[in-house]
Amino acid sequence: MIKINFYHSLIFFNLCIFLSGLEYLREGSFLIISLFLILTIGISHGSLDHIKGKKLIKYFGYKSMIIFYLGYLLIVVITILIWLVFPKLLFLLFLIVAAYHFGKEDSEFINQKEKFELIYFLKGSLIITSPLFFHKEETLAIFETLNFYISNNLIISNEILFILILLSLVSGIILSLNKSFEARSLLLMDYLSILILNYFLSPIIAFTIYFCFLHSIRHSISLIRELNKNLTKGLQIFIKKAFPLTILTILGYVVSISILNNFNEFNETIYQVIFIGLASLTFPHILLEYLIEKNEQ
Repeated sequence: MIKINFYHSLIFFNLCIFLSGLEYLREGSFLIISLFLILTIGISHGSLDHIKGKKLIKYFGYKSMIIFYLGYLLIVVITILIWLVFPKLLFLLFLIVAAYHFGKEDSEFINQKEKFELIYFLKGSLIITSPLFFHKEETLAIFETLNFYISNNLIISNEILFILILLSLVSGIILSLNKSFEARSLLLMDYLSILILNYFLSPIIAFTIYFCFLHSIRHSISLIRELNKNLTKGLQIFIKKAFPLTILTILGYVVSISILNNFNEFNETIYQVIFIGLASLTFPHILLEYLIEKNEQ
């Protein structure tokens, strides 16, 4: 499994170098393209949550999947409602949870027996700190469209951001201790890839490329392997099983855009739909992963 992820990281690393050299990619926001990629490749890695939901309801002694779907949708709705009432609180919580989630899922191929929650958080925090460090004003402008204003907060000083970026590197080194050459090289390539993306490209493009082509594909590979050891057959099964929920999610995004666009400028609407939508899907997704992991132990 590590070898597959190693080749994936190698391809992604070279892709980042290639894309960072495209001048026109540096100059535009490409919001629609970002939205399209996130809605297709990005969220597809969570479209098998209903399969894991079947396992979960069995652990709790239930048989009907209706309970799972209602619970999942309830968390989605509650997340959106809390964001509308307490946007700063929820967005800050989302950044913390997302950093941990990215750090943990991007490192699952290592099969660590020890639990390194803080290490995972520091590793994944690079996704948040690097755009703030290299493109602070543009990143804060995106935050402001989400009603999150932190321009005068000490936590975004360049010194602290630089320390957090170094700590992300240190966390990767800790995770790679006593691991194979492929694992160590993989973590280093991932780290450099994220820095390259955020140095040369705008925050939204850098995040989209990372989220879709590193985070989502890596998690999808593990899901495909679970469905069938043969990657070709597993991919076919994955597409069939992920398609229904992916389409439903896309329809939900389209409806949200049509509603929010009546109150905001189009670009603001896209940013809100992307990040509020991701938050509303991330919380139930992470909770599901946590409950499955706890019950399997």
